[in-house]
Amino acid sequence: MKIPMYQIDAFTKTLFGGNPAAVCHLPYWLDDTTLQNIAIENNLAETGYFVKKDDLYEIRWFMPHAEIDLCGHATLASAYVIFNYIDTSIEEITFSSKSGILKAQKEENGSITLDFPSRPAEKIEIPKEVYKAFNAEPKEAFAARDLILTLSSEKEVLAEEPKLELLKTLPYLCTVITAKGENSDFVSRVFDANADVLPEDPVTGSAHASLVPFWAKQLGKTNLKALQLSKRGGELDCRLDGDRVFLSGYAVPYLIGEINI
Repeated sequence: MKIPMYQIDAFTKTLFGGNPAAVCHLPYWLDDTTLQNIAIENNLAETGYFVKKDDLYEIRWFMPHAEIDLCGHATLASAYVIFNYIDTSIEEITFSSKSGILKAQKEENGSITLDFPSRPAEKIEIPKEVYKAFNAEPKEAFAARDLILTLSSEKEVLAEEPKLELLKTLPYLCTVITAKGENSDFVSRVFDANADVLPEDPVTGSAHASLVPFWAKQLGKTNLKALQLSKRGGELDCRLDGDRVFLSGYAVPYLIGEINI
């Protein structure tokens, strides 16, 4: 069985920037073991899979070590593939996922806007593990699927070199550090203490489902410019509208091929 596969750099206008995702267009759902093994073989932060069902696409995302409930950059990459190689006449895609209905809209400027659920984080006490893992002392901590730590400045976010092994026991998928931006509304970096492949995620759309409502409240505005300050870097134009978060970004194709199963 041959499966079309694409590797797309998401949330960037430049090749080798943003976050690379593998995207597999499946004729039907394969068993979970095969899907997980493909993700392991690809050795990227996420592999996205989609299957066309009537007027929508079912979508799932696998890290090399587990399936996850929501992934922004692999959804953007999947939308790019559908818009450019599979169903080039449509302007909007509806995805069915473990996080409910998601949408992707093709914009006139070439970007793609994702419609995701908002996931506001609740304030918690700063976990004791955080003080040993990070050089800067966080101001506050908030928790949703991910742990969000606020720092005093963009410079602190950039300078951080966390000891991630100290965060492995925390009950969160990722740990996010964030601060008000110098040339953007806010900046962030995202770490996965349990990732074997990529401990720092280049650009994390799903984390912005919590970062956008947080910074919208802090800054008193619903349209926000976000930068993720990883080595590859990423840019997101964000908007909060009720219980939905809209994330806009660009994507660049790197590889088109097929895999043999």
